[in-house]
Amino acid sequence: MPADYICPMCPEVRKPGPGACPSCGMALEPETVTLEEEENSELKDMTRRFLVSLALTLPVFVLAMGGMFPGFHEWVPPRAGRWVEFVFASPVVLWGGWPFFVRGWQSLANRSPNMFTLISLGTGVAYVYSVVALLLPDLFPASFRSATGQVDLYFEAAAVIVTLVLAGQVMELRARAKTGEAIKALLGLAPKTARRLTPCGHERDVPLESLNVGDQIRVRPGEKVPVDGIVLEGHSNIDESMISGEPLPVEKYPGDAVTCATVNGTGSLLIEARKVGADTMLAHIVQMVAQAQRSRAPVQKLVDRVAAWFVPIVVLAAVVTFILWGLLGPEPRMAHAVISAVAVLIIACPCALGLATPMSIMVASGKGAQSGVLFRDAEAIEALHRVNTVVIDKTGTLTQGKPRLEAVVAAEGFDKNEILRLAAALEQASEHPLAAAVVEAAADQPGDLPRVEQFESRTGKGVVGTAGGRTMALGNSALLAELDFKENQFPETALDLQDAGRTVMFLVVDGNPAGLIATADPIKETSREAVQSLYSQGLRVVMLTGDSPATAQTVARQLGIEEVEAGVLPGEKAGLIRQIQQQGQVVAMAGDGINDAPALAVADVGIAMGTGTDVAMESAGVTLMAGDPMGIVRAIRLSHETVRNIRQNLFFAFVYNGIGVPLAAGLLYPWFGILLSPMIAAAAMSFSSVSVISNALRLNRVKL
Repeated sequence: MPADYICPMCPEVRKPGPGACPSCGMALEPETVTLEEEENSELKDMTRRFLVSLALTLPVFVLAMGGMFPGFHEWVPPRAGRWVEFVFASPVVLWGGWPFFVRGWQSLANRSPNMFTLISLGTGVAYVYSVVALLLPDLFPASFRSATGQVDLYFEAAAVIVTLVLAGQVMELRARAKTGEAIKALLGLAPKTARRLTPCGHERDVPLESLNVGDQIRVRPGEKVPVDGIVLEGHSNIDESMISGEPLPVEKYPGDAVTCATVNGTGSLLIEARKVGADTMLAHIVQMVAQAQRSRAPVQKLVDRVAAWFVPIVVLAAVVTFILWGLLGPEPRMAHAVISAVAVLIIACPCALGLATPMSIMVASGKGAQSGVLFRDAEAIEALHRVNTVVIDKTGTLTQGKPRLEAVVAAEGFDKNEILRLAAALEQASEHPLAAAVVEAAADQPGDLPRVEQFESRTGKGVVGTAGGRTMALGNSALLAELDFKENQFPETALDLQDAGRTVMFLVVDGNPAGLIATADPIKETSREAVQSLYSQGLRVVMLTGDSPATAQTVARQLGIEEVEAGVLPGEKAGLIRQIQQQGQVVAMAGDGINDAPALAVADVGIAMGTGTDVAMESAGVTLMAGDPMGIVRAIRLSHETVRNIRQNLFFAFVYNGIGVPLAAGLLYPWFGILLSPMIAAAAMSFSSVSVISNALRLNRVKL
């Protein structure tokens, strides 16, 4: 089944095969990028038409310009030269320029005038005028005739315009092809085969498409990991720079996760496949990049409104130019009127205007993916540059999200080991990272953990349940308040532990204070650098956490964060974001957990850690694949560079037309006697489109 083709300027246009967009006339591109080198039929056709047209246009141009050189007409009589121009220019216009006439007609039929409307009108008028002047010169009055008494022909203008536009199309198609290189590079990371273990213990190389979840796969030294999975046996270092952008390899042991397309070091690993094919992180990255490239930025709506009026205004300007030259111009005034009107039609191409935004978005999406920053759509890219406040969740975003047990303190009448076993029994059914730390620490204790019944998780507070007839509760100060307890009823070390940056959980057994458990969540290595980089950009930074104020302040001091919102329940995070927005702030929220999803959705831009939950990533406009806080800085920098690039493109497009149209209309003639040739107008028009695409491609060189 043939792939769907879409238009880079009009993503809503979709066709089952290659062709031209009925709205803007641009060549359609395949929706799905593949590693296989597909033949670009549009580029091949335009290249062939360009080369043939160039060969035929050169003699036409020489004949038209030959009169400027003494003795030229002794070799080529003027009358014979006019017929030779006709013979050579006709195939250029009628065959070489045929796609432009077809697209121009389609634009009128679809009531969506575009660049091809102007090109077909301009070249059509110049060619038809010249044919009539050649075959029926007596129809033209004196106002059309030059000093020699002849009616000037513009075959060379029509032929050169078509050839130059074809050259521009070839350069544009080649440049546009480069915008898909980012996705091709991502697709090229995945290996083609995997070494799967058979049930009888043999190893066989199989195509990637034949792998299933649960398969055991051998990854030998130097090979790429073929799936997302878990290490079963072995120890090695994995180069994860394709996700994190960090050059240092990461050590992997049994139980650690590995990602498709990362590169194994010197060790041999046996892994179990957890996600294969389209479900892998690499496939998810490719899908998000493609989706972002096809989306439209809000600024594009303004451009669309301008473009809708642009072509009719240009046609009107050409008509006014013709009338003014016909009434007020010097002789041959009608000939000047025709050539000036054609120049106005040709130079005022809206293509650069239409390409300005989508080309920058396509390049930026690919650049972001190569740096571990995935944008959901163009709106997220544009919105991020307006952000002036960054709210960052603590656990899992600024910290590693993998707490470890630091201390167990028993109240009078209880034993430390008993406290740990009871707490672990409660936490077995909880998904919270703190719960995992407690359960892991209790794994070394002898005996089985008590069976817990009537388990209940109280979001943002803790857990409750019964075990062996004993009622238990484990949680933070919010849970204590709910149970009518106070922190001072527990050992005094609680406050000291919190001041030291530990997260403290209080255990209540049968309505009595039983003890407390303290955990620590190490701060990520790049968190302080990221916070300071955000401050250096003039951004306001707020740390958000459900942890106690004492613990939160300790972490904030270590990171240099000035504003802290602590003890915030999950349901209150979105409300806090709204409060900041009501202060007139544009907010980006960074988080990684299920409880962050509402806040990510409410923020102007949600930034999810790729190491967090799928729910958080679905709620966010930006995903940082490595979960590195510096990714927030990179995303904001790329957003600023992209918006600057779009503004440069739009400025150039508007200024180009603002200057070009008056010049083509003859603005310089009264002072300098200069009349802009349609050939120069065609060259300028082609250059404008190519320059916009070239400027967009500069985003690939931006250092993040």
